[in-house]
Amino acid sequence: MSPAARLRGLNPDWLRDPKVWRTEVLAGLVVALALIPEAISFSVIAGVDPAIGLFASFTMAVTIAVVGGRRAMISAATGAVALVIAPLNREHGFGHLVAAVILAGVFQVLLGALGVARLMRFVPRSVMVGFVNSLAILIFMAQVPEMTDVPWPVYPLIGAGLLLMVFFPRITTVVPAPLVSIVVLTVVTVAAGIAVPTVGDKGELPSSLPVPGLPDVPFTMDTLTTVAPYAFAMALVGLMESLMTAKLVDEITDTRSSKTRESVGQGVANIVTGFFGGMGGCAMIGQTMINVKVSGARTRLSTFLAGSFLMVLCIVFGPVVSDIPMAALVAVMVMVSFATFDWHSIAPKTLRRMPVGEIAVMVITVAVVVATHNLAIGVVVGSVSAMVVFARRVARLADVTAVVDPDGGTVVYQVTGELFFASSNDLVGRFDYAGDPEKVIVDLSAAHVWDASSVAALDAVTAKYASRGKTVEITGLNGPSAYLHDRLSGELVAGH
Repeated sequence: MSPAARLRGLNPDWLRDPKVWRTEVLAGLVVALALIPEAISFSVIAGVDPAIGLFASFTMAVTIAVVGGRRAMISAATGAVALVIAPLNREHGFGHLVAAVILAGVFQVLLGALGVARLMRFVPRSVMVGFVNSLAILIFMAQVPEMTDVPWPVYPLIGAGLLLMVFFPRITTVVPAPLVSIVVLTVVTVAAGIAVPTVGDKGELPSSLPVPGLPDVPFTMDTLTTVAPYAFAMALVGLMESLMTAKLVDEITDTRSSKTRESVGQGVANIVTGFFGGMGGCAMIGQTMINVKVSGARTRLSTFLAGSFLMVLCIVFGPVVSDIPMAALVAVMVMVSFATFDWHSIAPKTLRRMPVGEIAVMVITVAVVVATHNLAIGVVVGSVSAMVVFARRVARLADVTAVVDPDGGTVVYQVTGELFFASSNDLVGRFDYAGDPEKVIVDLSAAHVWDASSVAALDAVTAKYASRGKTVEITGLNGPSAYLHDRLSGELVAGH
């Protein structure tokens, strides 16, 4: 079996490959280190204790490693979920937040079972590119606060971390460069006594494992109506980010994943997280890029170990982890943002060849995501924009040409293209109702009728000719078009 196949985890033989184990274990360690400040930051956004975000990252990662549909993808507490549930925690308390997390998990399981993952087929490539680029921008923007109003040694430390990650792989790839960078910068700052912000400054690390329990809320209909809107919003945002991340990892690793299983798995992970008092979460794109693209992980082991190492680092090595300079983790995330951005998409050569509509969709997606800091909103707006661009483009392909028989008694209109709401609106005005002879043939052999708007337009054409005492014969309909026309013709109110 090839090394590539082993790394993809397609065969249990990888369990006996020491190289794969080393890659997965070290990748999990790097991700765990990067998760700590992120989880604490998201806890602050949600208005909960830092331990709540760390517990959520632990339970999400460990659970999704088993039940998820995408190998090597990292799920943990995220900013998008924190933003959704923060108002609920602020207005109703932590118990309602936990109840919302559990209910959101139930919604995700139901949506996954109903096949919501199939909607991913409607996300075009231009939106995907915009998603990736906006992700890279958001990752970088999230590091800006860590580089402003800080002691001057932070800047050379970040520069040194970037240089280590660029040049160390030229020496060896046995150990991930981000891990080397974190260790070296920590040793330097501690040994030299350099006073810079550290992980410990973000918040106190937990000293024990989370304990399962029920949310502290009254189990009443009033509680359900209070948490349900937040839970449903969390479920949608979480699924959107998770499925988009899974699709991105599919492309990077050249493998396929089960989006339905991932959707259900996200729900199960949130249910488990809620019962352990966590704030919930979804796929973490930045940490997934560290795991897959930077560290080279390809199996569920790295995801499981990322969550496990997170708790071990917090509980056993808390004092050591607290001394890690934030500059080291900032350098890692800056490198991730640089590697994530699709630089080819903005190259002059690419921009000259790409249709203007495709470029516009990509820019709209990036702009909305950066403005709202919400990847799900950006993807929805970008997809709708892409549909509008596509509809306008296809509508222009519909055409009508007229040929009059030599005897002058019949005119044949040849309709070509796709007939739907955007193209059929102009159809009625393409006929010469007053000047045409007594018999009119509308030939649709080179067209396809897609919707009721097109049937209504054909009915309007027939009615306009009939009002002048002329007959219309519609010919050439293919099977689906004929079925739709026969079913709806005469049942719709024609526009005049």
